[in-house]
Amino acid sequence: MQKLRKGDTVKVITGKCKGEEGIIKKISYKDGYVVVEKVNMIKKHKKPTNDNPEGGIVELEGKIHLSNVMIIDKKAKKPSRVGIIFDEKGKKKRIFKKSKKIID
Repeated sequence: MQKLRKGDTVKVITGKCKGEEGIIKKISYKDGYVVVEKVNMIKKHKKPTNDNPEGGIVELEGKIHLSNVMIIDKKAKKPSRVGIIFDEKGKKKRIFKKSKKIID
């Protein structure tokens, strides 16, 4: 079970975007990167195509390594690590390590 998922609110804990918060748009456990909404903005030069005949410079979100983000506990308003427990039916559940509350 993955500890972070698409749609989770995370905080960047290190790097040039330290302290910024956003929602995960894309996640790749294979490569170890996440794309967070409106965090780590980069400029990319695009060639003219049929869809974009002018081309130009486009601003996009860049990748951030998984180890550089932490999920935010909305009630405590602090970043927390994620743990995994089993419920009564034997299903895995994600919990915040600090508050011991179930995420989903």
